[in-house]
Amino acid sequence: METYSLLRELADSWMLLLLFVFFVGMALWVFRPGSSKIYNNPANIPFRHEDKPAPDRADSAKEA
Repeated sequence: METYSLLRELADSWMLLLLFVFFVGMALWVFRPGSSKIYNNPANIPFRHEDKPAPDRADSAKEA
C-alpha cells in the first residue's frame, strides 16, 4: 500500500474519531460543574467600563 493511501485511510477513519472525542472532551471540560466560577471574570471583561469608556493608551502614557 502506498503512503498516500495509508495516510488517507487513517485520516478518514481514526483521526476523525480522535478529533470527535477531543471535541466532546473539550466541551465537557468547559461546561463541567464548577467551571462557571473560573470563567466569570473573563466573561465580564467587556462590561468592566460600563459607566465610561476605557482610557486610551496614549492618554494614560502622558499621565505616567
